[in-house]
Amino acid sequence: MSDRPSLFDPVQLGALSLSNRIVMPPLTRSRALADGRPGPSARLYYAQRASAGLIVTEGTAISPEAVGNPGIPGLWTDEQVQAWKPVTDAVHEAGAAVVTQLWHTGRASHPSLQPDGKDPVGPSAIGIDGLTFARNGRTPYVTPRALATEEIPAIVDQYGRAARNAAAAGFDGVELHAANGYLIDQFLQDSANRRTDRHGGSIENRARLLLEAVDALIDAFGADRVGVRLSPSSTFQDMSDSDPVALFTHVLDALAQRDLAYLHLVEPGIVGDDSAAGQRPADSIDSAWVRKRYPGHLIAAGGYDRETALRAVESGTVDAVAFGRAFIANPDLPARLAEGAELNEADRATFYGGDDHGYVDYPFLKA
Repeated sequence: MSDRPSLFDPVQLGALSLSNRIVMPPLTRSRALADGRPGPSARLYYAQRASAGLIVTEGTAISPEAVGNPGIPGLWTDEQVQAWKPVTDAVHEAGAAVVTQLWHTGRASHPSLQPDGKDPVGPSAIGIDGLTFARNGRTPYVTPRALATEEIPAIVDQYGRAARNAAAAGFDGVELHAANGYLIDQFLQDSANRRTDRHGGSIENRARLLLEAVDALIDAFGADRVGVRLSPSSTFQDMSDSDPVALFTHVLDALAQRDLAYLHLVEPGIVGDDSAAGQRPADSIDSAWVRKRYPGHLIAAGGYDRETALRAVESGTVDAVAFGRAFIANPDLPARLAEGAELNEADRATFYGGDDHGYVDYPFLKA
């Protein structure tokens, strides 16, 4: 009998009790209603996947200005709170813990998605090269408006308000989206942050917004119900830093002092919603690097299959493993992994937007 942990064993992440170490990570599906309420099939979609130990819902906007894609849900109105309650109830009835990922997209938005058609905001007036999802299809990003120093506390307050709304909606906790080139990540990394005030310049200054937002979530929910997602090695949406090792060493040290429920790491080689072959340099920041420097609970996401997930948990490198695309196509993924069964293939054409096709109609192993 091995005393090493298994992917299928329960685990305690702060105040979150997981029946297994298989996590459904935040997956943008762009099926929310125009007013930011989760769509009518969200309850079924999440309930179908609640054999996961933990579900992290799709990125959920903290304010109208935080929205960066069509069909994104929010947590800034009472109507949104009420619409999330049946979702969290259904997940709890099916046995999983559920947290919501709180999201501000920053410069990775478009005027067509902003109140009154205004420009999106960012740490500096530096745009992203490429195309984004706007109100009427793919279109080039615009140059953001740099946030004024005095505007930043209001955004921190929005994170806190959204966390309190998450509690009212029945979520077990919240995850701060600080990854993948969105607002918090934009402040962290110096490719996007050229500020000269207290939120720019030094590593300590660039990490300030991250820690202010984390502390706002802790005030609302308690540290043992707060997670943070980071992607130190992702180049998605033009992200890079001149000294990522120093930056993320500082970030990990600061987060460790807060005794959070978990840290959620996007492994190298993942760019947005895809794997990027050959984009994993030897010095990239992965879960093994983080494990040596971060004493708290660690969830890792990105490129895992059954065998690599089993090894990662058994070796103690991670406490749990998140499976993204596999959970889209396999609502009963934990059972399939336990049995070593074949997986359904995800239909990429139905990832974003649309109806129930490619959303709640994937077959179960035991139909």
